[in-house]
This record gives sequence, C-alpha cells and structure tokens, in this order.
Amino acid sequence: MSGVRHPVILLMGPTACGKTDLAIRLCADLPCDVVSVDSAMVYRGMDIGTAKPSPEVLSRCPHRLVDICEPEDAYSAGRFVDDATREIDSIIQRGRVPLLVGGTMLYFRTLQRGMASLPGADPVIRRAIDEEAGRLGWPAMHHELERLDPEAAARIRPNDRQRIQRALEVIRISGRPISQLHAEAAGQQRPWRFVKVGLWPSDRAELRERIAQRFRAMMASGLDREVEALMGRPELTREHASMRAVGYRQVWAWLAGDYNRDEAISRSVTATAQLAKRQLTWLRREECLPRFDPTRGNLAAVVLEHIMKTGLVSRSLC
Repeated sequence: MSGVRHPVILLMGPTACGKTDLAIRLCADLPCDVVSVDSAMVYRGMDIGTAKPSPEVLSRCPHRLVDICEPEDAYSAGRFVDDATREIDSIIQRGRVPLLVGGTMLYFRTLQRGMASLPGADPVIRRAIDEEAGRLGWPAMHHELERLDPEAAARIRPNDRQRIQRALEVIRISGRPISQLHAEAAGQQRPWRFVKVGLWPSDRAELRERIAQRFRAMMASGLDREVEALMGRPELTREHASMRAVGYRQVWAWLAGDYNRDEAISRSVTATAQLAKRQLTWLRREECLPRFDPTRGNLAAVVLEHIMKTGLVSRSLC
C-alpha cells in the first residue's frame, strides 16, 4: 500500500435502526463494497433471526463475511479482524471503498485498535476456570478478575461467562493482564483512514417498538421453523455461541419446553432491547463519532454529504 492510507467507511448503530437500508442507498451513490460486521450473520442457516439481507438484496449489493461458517463453529474478534482485513484489502485493490456495516461493536473496536497477540486457548486451564466457577459462580470469578485486571473487569459484565473465562485464561497462561496486551496492540498503525458514521436513535421508546415489530415479523416469517432446523443438527447445542444470539436462545428454550411462545417473544424483545442499550453504550465511547438520527427523512443525503465533506471519498472510482 506504499504508505497511502485508504478510506474505510464504518457505519455503526444499534440493532433495528436501519443500517442495512442506509448501506444499500450509500452504495447506489458511492463506489463502495459492503463488509458485514455482525457476529451472527457469519453463520449459515441463521437468516431470519439475524435479519440477514434477502438473497435479492445480496445479489444487488453483496455483503462480504455473511454465511462464512457453520453454527457449530467458533467465531471470534480475532478471526473477524483477519477476515475483514483480507476483504478490505481486496476491495481497495479493486479501486473501491470498503463500507463496513453492523452492530458488533467489539469487532469495530478491535479492527480500529489492532489485535493483541494473545495466547491460544488451553483446554486444561479453561476446564479449571469452569470448575471454579461451578463452585463459586461467575460473579465471584468476575471479582477475581477485578483484582487481577481491573481495567478488563470494568468492561465485562459479571455474568459474561465467555469473556471472564478468556480474560482469566490469558492471565494464567501469559502472566499478563489482557487489558495490557490490548493496549500494546492499540499502538499498531492501521493502513486505512476511517470515516465514521454513527446511527443514534433519538427516541428509545420508538426503537424498542421497532424491535418488537421486527421480532413479530421474524416469527411470522418462520423463525421457529428455522430454529427447529438448527436443533436438528446433531452437533449443535444451545450452548454454542451461535445459539446464544438473541432470539435464537429464547426460541430454542420455548421449543425445548422451558416456556410458552408468548414468553419467548417477550423475552426476545427484552433481550434485543438490552442489546441495543449495550450497543449504544459502546457507541458513546467511540472517539470522534458523528451521530445521525435514523428516523430523519433525508438520512441518506445527510450521511452522504458528511462522507463527501471528509474529502476522502468521491463518487467516482478511487
């Protein structure tokens, strides 16, 4: 890339705020190719519950990093950075502009700040951590993390088993806090210039209603049948990361007899609203992020004007 820092557009926002529709409209005016930043859309067979763009939309506006692995597979921020970097470089080599779109804020942050060189998973250490958590509970393990790495603990919820386990595992393998390793990675120079766009709903009650309407539409479109098909996969369990995604977790529990359909819908809407709240918390911490209300009628024109004013992107091929 000979020292040139190419523009990369980052379109971030909470779930159900219209990111995909805006991306498609931007692609009509700019020489952009879309890269999905979504930890659930990577999985095949998970279409309805992830609000994956339809085949018709994908044929007109292809999204990279969609349908790239099976629900039984593990997918991580580290793998995303590797995959996204490859796709970004490919798009730039074609003389076009990468447009990264999604709501998985950890992926956005890791891409911007660089990926720490972390030790690989150690099944023996993980099993020991799980056994301790079985005796003491994950909140107690979170307290242990607070003692060893307060910076990491401040970013991880006390019931986030997967991230607590990983942070403790890194400490036990390397003897160093994961926050310190990430800080060192943050100094890495990225070969791109980021143009940020943040969708920020002004009315949270309206966003929750959009979430509720969208989930009811998902159910009407056959989300239960989609989850039934996933339950039929012999190696897939509700403990896999893919099946802990909002909506899938609750519908699986309903189909397994844990509660009824109405309860599954209610829990799914609540969980999705909580996800949106967490996404907005991440966005508040995002540096130099311009905010745009997704409900405004001229949203695409306003965002396009913002992008053009940066002077980094033109309507013609780069």
